[in-house]
Amino acid sequence: MGKDKKDEQLDQFRRQNAGKPMTDVNGQKVSNDMKTLRAGKRGPLLMQDFHFYKKQSHFNRERIPEKVVHARGFGVHGVFEATESLKDYTMAKFLEPGKQTPVFVRFSNFVGNRGSKDTAVDIRGFATKFYTEEGNYDMLALQFPVFILADAMKFMDVTHAAKPEPRQHMPQATVAHDNFWDYVISNPESAHMVMWLMSMRGRPRSWRMMEGYPVNTFRFINESGKSTFVRFIWKPKLGVHSLMLDEANIIGGVDPDFHRRDIVEAIESGAFPEYELCVQLIDEEDEFKYDFDILDDTKLWPQEEVPPKVVGKMTLNRTMDNFFAENEQSAFNPANLVPGIEFTNDPVLQGRSFAYRDTELHRHHSANYEELPINRPISDVNHNLRDSYLKYPIEEDNVHFHNNTQAEGSPYEVPAEEGGYENYPGEVEGHVTREHPSESFQDYYSQARMFWNSLSMPEKQDLIESFSFHVGSVKNKSIRQKTVEMFGNVDTDFATMLAENIGVEPPQEGHVDCEKSSPALSILNMPHSAETSRVAVLIGNGFDGEEVQQVLATLMDVKAKVDIVSETLAPVKGKDGTELTPTQTFLTVHPTLYDSVYVVGGKAKNQMKFDQGIMDFFKMQYMHMKPIAVSADAEKYVVKTDDNNMDGVVLASGNAEFAQQYVDALAMKRFWDRT
Repeated sequence: MGKDKKDEQLDQFRRQNAGKPMTDVNGQKVSNDMKTLRAGKRGPLLMQDFHFYKKQSHFNRERIPEKVVHARGFGVHGVFEATESLKDYTMAKFLEPGKQTPVFVRFSNFVGNRGSKDTAVDIRGFATKFYTEEGNYDMLALQFPVFILADAMKFMDVTHAAKPEPRQHMPQATVAHDNFWDYVISNPESAHMVMWLMSMRGRPRSWRMMEGYPVNTFRFINESGKSTFVRFIWKPKLGVHSLMLDEANIIGGVDPDFHRRDIVEAIESGAFPEYELCVQLIDEEDEFKYDFDILDDTKLWPQEEVPPKVVGKMTLNRTMDNFFAENEQSAFNPANLVPGIEFTNDPVLQGRSFAYRDTELHRHHSANYEELPINRPISDVNHNLRDSYLKYPIEEDNVHFHNNTQAEGSPYEVPAEEGGYENYPGEVEGHVTREHPSESFQDYYSQARMFWNSLSMPEKQDLIESFSFHVGSVKNKSIRQKTVEMFGNVDTDFATMLAENIGVEPPQEGHVDCEKSSPALSILNMPHSAETSRVAVLIGNGFDGEEVQQVLATLMDVKAKVDIVSETLAPVKGKDGTELTPTQTFLTVHPTLYDSVYVVGGKAKNQMKFDQGIMDFFKMQYMHMKPIAVSADAEKYVVKTDDNNMDGVVLASGNAEFAQQYVDALAMKRFWDRT
């Protein structure tokens, strides 16, 4: 894989210590890095042990403040290639067909701290830094198309409400507590996003199977100065797929790094995650055409009304070299724009343009954080900014002010026609006010109901369960009751079922009058593929080698991640002499970590424990509606009754199409009609 311009730039900052003599930070060679300097064998440590002081004092300062939100994150590198012309809408050069742009993408969780779990029910960040020839462009997305607030003034409030309560600092990385739901019932514009958060969308199976929505409204500006409103969408090649609630909770304990491990394994195996970039476009003259305000971030633009246009593809193809230097020091800012993309008067976007830079100034204690290698543009950087902590470049200029004669006015301004950024001359009028931009901002429930109407029955059942889990953890009965009343505005039946589950009265009022739906919002309508599925092969000695080899070959064709799970890590042998080396044991993995199991069975030293391990896997996979393949020699583990329809269980016995049928079942992901 060739290097792109960002990779080449990073080369000058990469270094390795292996194979070289140890030195202090000042270059002095070290003779002893194991023992401190003492006054006699049993004496105290001496202050003159400068090597210990340097080593320990640096260690004491290794951490920097974690982000207030999106603290738990993980980054990967890739490339974006534009495929469709947007010349009629924008002059952004990185969107010209055929143009390839290096990117760095950071996936993150909103609520939890840096040490929390990947699989929490949470708002996820999908931040992309485009290293364009015109400077860095940062696109900050969430996995939902809507935000929890309509005005930036509430950033602090919703964060304080969602974070652990201040006395015991619990619970961590969850909104299943009183403070969050007190915020929800007190701020009804949160209803729409809370519906998304509690749905399957709040528990992605993988970052590779998660959409990304920069929830703000931007402008495209073309070379003629014409403005078009735009929202962006990242659509994953593999479709959108999710974890069930108890799966997410279990995986959070079994493997807190589940999502980052998943993307690293995919990239290292060559199954590079791919996403299409789509744009939704609204002409300036159509700003007030819809029954929603296009500046309201608590509202989505229905894809049936504003169809997404695919304009490019992003491929994530390289992992980080150093987590701290790249992930922790990366900084994103929605105000990092390029010519052809401009702000609108979106109230949340206006606030974000201040908040992101300010928080990074605090985290890095320096105005120079954009000089760090991961944040550095690949384009030329020339300015009159000076000094601050940890200044890296040695500026040789004698003059560092604009309008000078000594440097002939340089660095000089660049006219818009030569690539200089120029703000759109939008008309501004009116009185200073704190009012919402329009009355429709206060329509809190219509689109939340549209979301409910758009869900399939399994998604609705899952949503009720998720609400019941989270609101059921609220201690204050009044808050639980008011939550039911609030979401009664979304759907009366939904709120009534929730009320029964959490021990309060059903809603008194009926839901809003909205029967609209959007098929694009249902996960069941997303692309389904067997590619990169994670499969556990449960196997012992004496297996049918021909059958197993055929299944493994078919799984390899779809780039499945296969673990051979057995009693121990010692090789297992088939009847025909085929030998396989296990990669995991029943002790080291858990059933929830896999999309499917292939039950082969066999003989083991402790047959009872081996059989129990297989049954535990089978039962949990069956309960979670996942596809299961069963070898001809393992049907004893399958107990069919009148209550179990075995939907999605593929049997090998007498089945010449066994391997292919299994892969077809893998593509289905879940069998929601299973009993």
